[in-house]
Amino acid sequence: MIAVVIFWAAILMLLHAYLGYPLLLGAWARLRPHPAARGTHLPRVTIVVVAHNEAERIEARVDNLRALDYPGESLDILIVSDGSTDGTAERARVRARTMEGVQVMTFATRRGKPAVLNEVVPQARGDIVLLADARQRFDPGAVRALVAWFADSGVGAVSGDLILIEDKRGSSVGRGVGTYRRYESFVRRCESRVASTVGATGAIYAIRRALFSRLPEDIILDDVLIPMRIARRGYRVLFEPTARAFDRAPATAREEFARKARTLAGNYQLFFREPWLLSPRINPLWLQTVSHKGLRLLGPILLAAAFTSNLILIGRPGYRLALLAQVTFYAGASVGWMLRASRRGPRLFSLPYAFCLVNGAALVGAFRFLASRQRVTWDKASA
Repeated sequence: MIAVVIFWAAILMLLHAYLGYPLLLGAWARLRPHPAARGTHLPRVTIVVVAHNEAERIEARVDNLRALDYPGESLDILIVSDGSTDGTAERARVRARTMEGVQVMTFATRRGKPAVLNEVVPQARGDIVLLADARQRFDPGAVRALVAWFADSGVGAVSGDLILIEDKRGSSVGRGVGTYRRYESFVRRCESRVASTVGATGAIYAIRRALFSRLPEDIILDDVLIPMRIARRGYRVLFEPTARAFDRAPATAREEFARKARTLAGNYQLFFREPWLLSPRINPLWLQTVSHKGLRLLGPILLAAAFTSNLILIGRPGYRLALLAQVTFYAGASVGWMLRASRRGPRLFSLPYAFCLVNGAALVGAFRFLASRQRVTWDKASA
């Protein structure tokens, strides 16, 4: 019966995406790792921070970057104001006048991060370009941890890790998202050990400047497209968890939903614009791409298919238990939704709620992509 096929196909794809693939990676990384060589060389590094209306944060951000544990003569900091109207460039220049190695560039009109990167990355003096945002703060040893891997000539890009810290407004949403990010970090660590990660952490990743290629100016996810293009050319993209950037966890479900919907709209755009990503003949990371990115985009469809086909099969032995498990899971997510603003809500409910939040965002992301309603520019959330 077709309902049986639909049910098990949906369940198996969901299990592979969220459980089977991480387990496969874990075993693969343990039994057949592909190590890269670390070194102690200290190449010239250019840190590029593209900022729009970040006047309140930019001075502290420059201070944070200048305090990094890396030789000052080998570190350039480039602050690029992308059409800011709040004095971001002026405040950055105040810091630049008192610090060596800090340069400020301005664009009169807002163009978006990809267009800015097309202009500034080829002009960077560093052999290694580290792409960062204005919001986060780096651990002092982050740059050293990233560049150590570039001693291996086969490494083309290295991603750091984003650590989310709950603030006084922290809620069960933040806890659920934090758990999900730790799960993502495990997957990326394993991908890195066996081959390459699928994309990078947008808040902190470094590339060989010579491997940068011009981006479509409306691309949403530069932190996926740039590393994947580098991997396509035969270089490895590694994940270094000790290269840490810090940010606050989302204070509200709306904030996390907006961020995730934008990211997932960007994934839909990426697969549409770069169909080679789905080709096992062209994409050296095809299995990782399909398992880590592709199947998750299908999550809302697969969840709906599993639930609907289960209803049709309710009279068959065993399927009542399967339906009860689904209903229980969604009930837990509903409790998590009701406790979303609570700081004391049990993690038991925050996890299914975070899972459903991500899949709801995938649905909205698909709509935004199809309706061309997702802009390349990003309006920051209030701190």
